[in-house]
Amino acid sequence: MSEATPGSWTPDGAIEPRPSEDALISAIATVYDPEIPVNIYELGLIYAVEIDDAGAVKVEMTLTAPNCPSAQELPEMVELAVRQVPGVTSCSVETVWDPPWDQTRMSEEARLQLNMF
Repeated sequence: MSEATPGSWTPDGAIEPRPSEDALISAIATVYDPEIPVNIYELGLIYAVEIDDAGAVKVEMTLTAPNCPSAQELPEMVELAVRQVPGVTSCSVETVWDPPWDQTRMSEEARLQLNMF
């Protein structure tokens, strides 16, 4: 018996397609730090996005500072956003501190928005 391909039908029903990295990044880019008017992806807070063949997603992110007032809510917001992407079966978000975040991780667009050159 051949193995089902993503998006195909089996006797158990449809198999969701594997989520794309672009779709996950777009979802993450809907999350904003409440104190900064730039999404966390453009701020450079997302260090890694991994997707396995079963649709499980792991996100490694950091915060602008260890004492960030949004330290509890931002990872939860990222998880909720990622779980909305079709094909995601689970999501874990890990906050990491190495390497430390600095302004050089921001996109050019984010620097322009915040007048940081």
